[in-house]
Amino acid sequence: MRKLIKNGYLGLMLFFFYLPIIYTVVFSFNESKSLSSFTGFSLKWYEKMIHSHDMLSSVFYTVAIALLATAVSTVAGTVTAIGLSRSGKKLRGIVSQVNDLPIMNPDIVTAIGLLMFFSTISVKKGFLTMLLAHIMFCIPYVMLSVMPKLRSLDPNLLDAALDLGCTPMKAVTKVIVPQITSGIVTGALISFTMSFDDFVISYFVTGNGVNNISIIVYTMAKRINPSINALSAVIIVLITATLLVANLLPILHEKIYKQKGI
Repeated sequence: MRKLIKNGYLGLMLFFFYLPIIYTVVFSFNESKSLSSFTGFSLKWYEKMIHSHDMLSSVFYTVAIALLATAVSTVAGTVTAIGLSRSGKKLRGIVSQVNDLPIMNPDIVTAIGLLMFFSTISVKKGFLTMLLAHIMFCIPYVMLSVMPKLRSLDPNLLDAALDLGCTPMKAVTKVIVPQITSGIVTGALISFTMSFDDFVISYFVTGNGVNNISIIVYTMAKRINPSINALSAVIIVLITATLLVANLLPILHEKIYKQKGI
């Protein structure tokens, strides 16, 4: 009986989580504009999405900013974390607390702060300001992912590499980085997700027609536009496919090695 209740509770939770996603995908194929009754199967909203300049440009800006912000924040966050691991305890504590501020601050506070900052230094809002804002709030997530990996390493590992003839750069790239790769990848994935998903900060720092997907969806949500469902369905499918590939590749790789007897 207890097992039945647990399974029922788990089923309800999964139903609650995935119902909006299923609803969005199903109604992206709806023939009419209705968001409550399915009148017939149609691909016209996908056609409108493809021919919509605003939607396609929002996808471009979203992906471009997410990739650039991820690349820059991953390098900057990793280098900073490695430097902190070799610093004194007091400095490490101060920088760690400062690093936590963008994460703990509400998005609206960070957004207003960045808006005032860019206005004060007279920077024209657009692609650059949005990219800088995304880099700013992505770096802390990279550092939080990399620091635990660095703490788990032998503190004498870097010194040993230097004693064996490595230059400081080679010691970092050839010895330290391979040991913390999983933390770097985790930080990069979190950064990409946070950048791709951001709305509040992006809305305050953008300009000149530079809109990401979140902003364009917010703008179109003011009027009934099922093309939003089509765009959301495409993103859902791409994310699902990426997760399936990421999870199936290691399994296939292991099976191939077992068949070859390696």
